[in-house]
Amino acid sequence: MSTSIDAAKTPQTDRPAGLRTDQQTLGQYIPLLYHYNMLQDHERVIAFRRAIEWIIRPAMKVTELGGGTGILSSFAARRGAQVTCVERNPELVATARRFVRHNGLQDSVAVVQADATQFVPDEPIDVVICEMLHVGLLRERQASVIAAFKRNYQRRFPQSPLPLFIPEATILMVQLIEQSFDFEGFEAPVPMFQSPTAIQPRTIELSELVPYANIGYAHEIPQKFSFERSVTVHQGGYLNAVRLVTQNVLAIDEANERAITWANQHLVLPLDKTFRVTSQQSMQLRFNYVEGDSVEALQTSLEVQ
Repeated sequence: MSTSIDAAKTPQTDRPAGLRTDQQTLGQYIPLLYHYNMLQDHERVIAFRRAIEWIIRPAMKVTELGGGTGILSSFAARRGAQVTCVERNPELVATARRFVRHNGLQDSVAVVQADATQFVPDEPIDVVICEMLHVGLLRERQASVIAAFKRNYQRRFPQSPLPLFIPEATILMVQLIEQSFDFEGFEAPVPMFQSPTAIQPRTIELSELVPYANIGYAHEIPQKFSFERSVTVHQGGYLNAVRLVTQNVLAIDEANERAITWANQHLVLPLDKTFRVTSQQSMQLRFNYVEGDSVEALQTSLEVQ
């Protein structure tokens, strides 16, 4: 997801009885209001539309996991595919069905209420779409949902190849930065999200981006991430934060040697202390977390020396 969703502030009335608090906190039951925000994220929507239009062909069978309002399923349906849109939230199931009818796609899109980690299609399919993406693969369950789907699918259809996945891959990166946390004279070092397409005048990049995970969804999917290595400073300054950057490869056009990509919002995490650093200085950076963890869990593990 590209919007900075603070599910921890979601009112209790948005959570049905029986839903675990950690599922709400970690973004597993995002209310309808936030999906409207995502519909307005032009970079996200256009990137997925282009990837889906590149991959999907008429008569393909497509499953979307965590379909939300059904917009990505609609793109596949307009390409002539038969689509199953899987969504757990009953409010979103009703909304997606209404939107599908409103757009005249009810003969091409079936909205199914189910847990994406347990859902298995009735027959082999061609493509899986899954956009449960949060920066760093935090808070949402992209990795574990696709891993569970692959296990369930291969047990059900052992002779069939895996479907294609949109996105095809996710690259996780980290960077040392100097970040201004001054708000009109009020110093408040808090985690913050940044638009990947906007200039950030309050941020000074002190190091290059350093990859720490490259996830191909057709291959084995890691669900634990750890980083412990030296990062070289390329510009002197005051190191007081790190920034997580997540790039998603939605589709690869090998013939034209290009990729359709989409970046999550960047996540800035303040450090407990500030370091005066100089060019070419090496800083030891450590952190670890499990996919779907809270931002706070990652920040607790964060160490710089």
